[in-house]
Amino acid sequence: MIIVKTAEEIELMRQSALIVSKTLGMLAKETKEGVTTNHLDAIAEEFIRDHGALPGFKGLYDCPSTLLCSVNEAVVHGLPTDIPLQDGDIVSIDCGSFMNGFYGDHAYTFEIGNVAEETKKLIQITKESLYKGIEQLKIGNRVGDVGFAIQQFTEAEGYGVVRELVGHGLGRKMHEDPEMPNYGKRGRGKKFIEGMVVAIEPMINLGTHKVKQLSDGWTIVTQDGKPSVHFEHDVAIVDGKPEILSTFAYVHEALGIVTKEEEPFRQNALVL
Repeated sequence: MIIVKTAEEIELMRQSALIVSKTLGMLAKETKEGVTTNHLDAIAEEFIRDHGALPGFKGLYDCPSTLLCSVNEAVVHGLPTDIPLQDGDIVSIDCGSFMNGFYGDHAYTFEIGNVAEETKKLIQITKESLYKGIEQLKIGNRVGDVGFAIQQFTEAEGYGVVRELVGHGLGRKMHEDPEMPNYGKRGRGKKFIEGMVVAIEPMINLGTHKVKQLSDGWTIVTQDGKPSVHFEHDVAIVDGKPEILSTFAYVHEALGIVTKEEEPFRQNALVL
């Protein structure tokens, strides 16, 4: 059952989402060659707690960490380690917060130094596919419309769309209805309704869509060992249209990226 949020609850969720956004912005300055993901995890937990929230992942389903850091062929759910990031790596950092009774949850894939051109393109296309999906989150559409948009856009480039892992509803629980696959058929699945909030998160592989889980019981990797990219936003339906609650603006500011990609999905200007 989809749990509809009131306008007031959506604003509380925006605050939770923005804690994650600010954490990712802080991490953007720290995520570089020679740094370990365990270090990133430690400073992220401190940052979240200092801002009046709790780490959303830590302890959830027995997760041992604040961040999930997925390097190169890791798709999602990578546990932080003491292995330093290297030149040419990519790392998807997925982060959650819990504040005011609601969760925030989103992710960004970072480049470390000199990344291969084919991987850079995968990052670009996956990020664009996130907004292709968000465009379809509106009254009159269904879950399949979002998945179809992401799948069509990424598979046209020859990439693999992960099937086993999907986006989800978000609220007082980290995972609510509906599931939000990154593949699907137009007009299929649950109808979108006013006040619903979901996490849309394309997970796109350079090669095969097939994945496997490592022996740590958490990390999901591509079967062929090729890179995977993950981006995620928290999005509500407000006045029948998609309204992004999270933002990559703090990351973009830290990295010197200029873009207007989020503007179509904000009813009010974002104040940093």
